[in-house]
Amino acid sequence: MMRSLFSGVAGLKTHQTKMDVIGNNIANVNTVAFKSSATTFSDIMYQTTQQASGATATRGGTNAKQIGLGVTNGATKVTITSAGAAQSTGDALDIRLTDANSTNFFIVNNGSQNLFTRAGSFYIDGNGNLAMTTTGYLVMGWQVDPEDPANIIKDTVSALRVMKTENLTSAPEATTAANFAGVIDKNDSQFESTGGYVRTFTLYDNLGYSYTAKFSIKKIDGTMGKYTIELTSVLDQDNHDILADYIEGGGNKEDIFGAAGLTTKTYKFTSAVKWQTYDTSDAANPKSGWVFTDAANGNKKYLLQQGGTAGTAITIAPINSDGSLGQAEGYDSASHTINGITLTQLFGASADDLETIEGDPDWSGVDLSTSTSETSVQISYRTVNYGLQFDTQEGTIITAGNDGGTKLMFNAALLGPNRSDTDPQTGELVNNAMSNIEIEFGSLLNYDNKGTSTVVANRGIPDGSSMRGEGKKLGTMTGLSVQNDGKIYGSYSNGNTVLLGQIAVAQFANASGLEEKGDNCYDTTLNSGEFDGIGIDISADGSSMNTGQLEMANVDLSSEFTDMITTQRGFQANSRIITVSDTMLEELINLKR
Repeated sequence: MMRSLFSGVAGLKTHQTKMDVIGNNIANVNTVAFKSSATTFSDIMYQTTQQASGATATRGGTNAKQIGLGVTNGATKVTITSAGAAQSTGDALDIRLTDANSTNFFIVNNGSQNLFTRAGSFYIDGNGNLAMTTTGYLVMGWQVDPEDPANIIKDTVSALRVMKTENLTSAPEATTAANFAGVIDKNDSQFESTGGYVRTFTLYDNLGYSYTAKFSIKKIDGTMGKYTIELTSVLDQDNHDILADYIEGGGNKEDIFGAAGLTTKTYKFTSAVKWQTYDTSDAANPKSGWVFTDAANGNKKYLLQQGGTAGTAITIAPINSDGSLGQAEGYDSASHTINGITLTQLFGASADDLETIEGDPDWSGVDLSTSTSETSVQISYRTVNYGLQFDTQEGTIITAGNDGGTKLMFNAALLGPNRSDTDPQTGELVNNAMSNIEIEFGSLLNYDNKGTSTVVANRGIPDGSSMRGEGKKLGTMTGLSVQNDGKIYGSYSNGNTVLLGQIAVAQFANASGLEEKGDNCYDTTLNSGEFDGIGIDISADGSSMNTGQLEMANVDLSSEFTDMITTQRGFQANSRIITVSDTMLEELINLKR
């Protein structure tokens, strides 16, 4: 009779444990990616009062006589391979793992070890790392190959610092191509005006600064359907005209040094045409080359670089044509560069009639910075005209004019600071920021359009469905996105999309063997299998990551309430075992009376 008391107590404890599990399931019904648990019972042991016997020739066998001693909790199984329903959040950094058996896990690090979770609610922390919203644990993944930014290096996982400083901006791209398209009507009076028919387009240098190139289209007097296209100006963001070329200077080499105090040095090349003043910045230790710095924007510099090649010459070839198209002969140079702007001849030229645009800045590179006082330099610019002729009867260019070659006239006067001796050197004027630009005019057509022309100038040249050489400004990050394979991309204001890393996942031979560590995280055990430290690409087995969604808890309330009822009744029944056994003992004691 005492056995029944202990069996009742064991039953109470076991049903209490089951009720604890049910309560935990219901409490976490709204916990992201929570996995419900289920308790199974098993009997404890049996007291054998008689062993079983085998049958003989004269009598049958008997079964063993055993009395059970109660119940215990056999196992608490986590339904980890059962995925919860999807909950839409709209947050780009909320990620739901979509897989067949719920066997993929995000890898997170708590500062000392890797843990694993199905809860994909992430954010960017103060250091730019992708981290768990609830704990701050860092999300682990793979980094971009520094030698090939379009690829991922899949080695040991590490923290994904997607918002580090170098990722906040996207490098600009210099404009390398442009095109003119539209209709030219010979009756349009603008082509005979003083300023001509003016078209402009915006271009970018490789520092991301924008410039406005202005072209003037004029009709050639005494011709039918022939026009010149002249690049008249290139304006920077401060509306300064930077269109210029250079020629050999007429001054002499001179050592640059200063006595105590300030002296004035003048380097005379030819007469000035148009003056524009740029202030230079101060510096304690000047460099070897003089740098003309725009005070409005210190990143824009006009550099006179030492060690360059003097006497650089550019030759262009005019073409004589009767208006028909034909195979081009050889020519010395197919393009003419004006301060980084290239006008490309699209058809042939004769090598017999060449015109040379010369450049020989035979003067040393110096630095205008000073540690003693402010300095300034004055630079003059002269617009260089380069004419292109094209036949509007056919809508294509057929000749390149020979009226270029206007030489830049350059003077520089500066207030010389007190400095050490500088040996004279020869060099050339450079502008590394501006790229050569190919300009295509082949889409211009000529027909009667009621006296109205519709010529437009655009960056880039159409190349299938995209534009080649369009150029881009410096881009700032506008957003992050995670693809189905876990790759993280940054979107930028200049239209660029840059790969920043990839989220890795872990898989285990027995995911149910993982140990729950709280905070929606799991750790490996001897029965789950080890993590190799590298992880896998979630798309390798057809699984994916869905952004803007979270995995809900897989708790089934109807099942939980049903289990709650049976658990309650089981607990009540076991309590009756104790009360009945107590009554029976009381009756036994009363026998003495």
